[in-house]
Amino acid sequence: MIIPAKDEADRIAATVKAAHELPGADLVVVVDDGSSDGTGRVAREAGARVVRHSRNRGKGAAMESGAEAVRLLDDGREQPRHLLFLDADLAETARDAAPLTEPVRSGEADMTIAVFTTTVKLGGHGFVVRLSRDGIRRATGWEATAPLNGQRCLTRAAFDAALPLAAGFGVETALTIDLLREGFRVREVEVPLAHRATGTDLRSQLHRARQFRDVARALAVREPAVTRRLDRLRGNRR
Repeated sequence: MIIPAKDEADRIAATVKAAHELPGADLVVVVDDGSSDGTGRVAREAGARVVRHSRNRGKGAAMESGAEAVRLLDDGREQPRHLLFLDADLAETARDAAPLTEPVRSGEADMTIAVFTTTVKLGGHGFVVRLSRDGIRRATGWEATAPLNGQRCLTRAAFDAALPLAAGFGVETALTIDLLREGFRVREVEVPLAHRATGTDLRSQLHRARQFRDVARALAVREPAVTRRLDRLRGNRR
C-alpha cells in the first residue's frame, strides 16, 4: 500500500493500522508530502515505512515517490509487488479495500478503481467530476463512474507504463486515459470505503478550483488536437 498524505496526523494512524489488516498486505508506505503537522511521525509509529518530501510536491509526485520506495524494497524479489494506493483519511474503513486488489491479483485487470458504496454528503456540485468523466469518455470511449477516486490497485507494469504521472489532482484522470490508450484493462470495483467529505467553506472551494485546474491541464495535453500540435512542436525541435 502507498498512502500519499499531507497534514493528516489525526487520521493517518487509523488508516495505516487498518491497511495492515488487508490480505496480502506486507508493506505500507506513507509519503509525507510536506506536512506541517506530525503526519510522518504518527505514520511511522503506526507501523508504516515513511518517505518525506521537504516541501509539498503534489499527489502525482507523492505517488511516484511511494512507488519508487517500493521498487527499492522489492530488489531481489522474483515478482514485484502490486501497488495499492489509498487516501490518508480513510481511517478504519481502509480495511475494506480488499476487493480492489482481487481482480489485479487474479490477473483479470491491470488497474482497478474504487467506487464507494458508502454515501457521503459532498459540499461541491460535481463540476470537476463531470469534467474528468467527459474528458475520459472523449479520449477513450470509456464511461467512468468514479473518475477522480484515488483508491486504485495497479500492477507494477501498468504503473510504469503511465510514468511520468500528471501533476497534482490531474493524476487520476490522466492515469485512466493513458492506461486505456495503451491497452491495459481497467475495472471499477464497489467498495465500502469512506473518507472525509469536502466542505463548502472558502478553503474547500479553493481546493476544488485547484482540482479543476489540474484536471483541465491533464485533459488538455491528451485531447487529440492538442496532442498532434505538441507532437509537431517536438518534431521541429529535433
